[in-house]
Amino acid sequence: MLARLRYFVEAIAPAASLTLLGLICLSWTVFALPLLLVLPQRAGRICGRWGNLVAFRVYVWSLRLMRAYRLDLKGLRPLRGGPPVVLAPNHPSLIDALLIIAHDPNVACVMKSELMSNPLLGVGARLAGYIGNDSPRRMIVAAIAELKRGGAVLLFPEGTRTTRAPINALTASVGIIAKHAGVPVQTLLIEQDSAFLSKGWPLFKPPSLPIAYTIRLGRKFDPPDDVRAFTRELEQYFREELTRSVQSRWIQERQHLRPTG
Repeated sequence: MLARLRYFVEAIAPAASLTLLGLICLSWTVFALPLLLVLPQRAGRICGRWGNLVAFRVYVWSLRLMRAYRLDLKGLRPLRGGPPVVLAPNHPSLIDALLIIAHDPNVACVMKSELMSNPLLGVGARLAGYIGNDSPRRMIVAAIAELKRGGAVLLFPEGTRTTRAPINALTASVGIIAKHAGVPVQTLLIEQDSAFLSKGWPLFKPPSLPIAYTIRLGRKFDPPDDVRAFTRELEQYFREELTRSVQSRWIQERQHLRPTG
């Protein structure tokens, strides 16, 4: 009986958590839309970021309540209220950005442009002044302006979720922004022991629960002079730190299963 109950909970908890996330985002969109239309940019940015923080904290609370995740997010605490910085995490899971945003209202996230038009996420993202990546030049200019205002910019240097162990090849965007803004790069090291919500995972396929998920502070790099050398150094650092990470096993397994042709 207990085994059946556990199987039932594991089967519905992931779908329930994603459904709840959709409802949270939809509810916030209903409030955010009129604010986007009437508030001046600065007031809208403040309101939007606090609204996103509260919405995603409710989601974090729900993950813990359902015991879907064992979350260790203590590594994010020192970042709140800190000086301007580019936050550069690795990116194993779809919810990485949400969990980081839930801990600091001063973070501007660089997002895929299609998400800026998403009916659940787009309104809140635009109200908060998040940055689309449709044009690399505009993205870099907007990120530098955000840092000059004293904010933090969240940018995944892989550009997409990790598909190769221990990390994908990195783009140069983090180094370019940090160099021209004159701010450091703070790495974040994310580990997840399940492939749930990784690249290619079917959205409602149930994983084994609970999922162990950790974010810890990594090395802080000074603003670079040589962007290419910095990008190589940053990638090497992530490789050294993540080679023995808990996700390396399942990433490697999925690499072997992926068609080569």
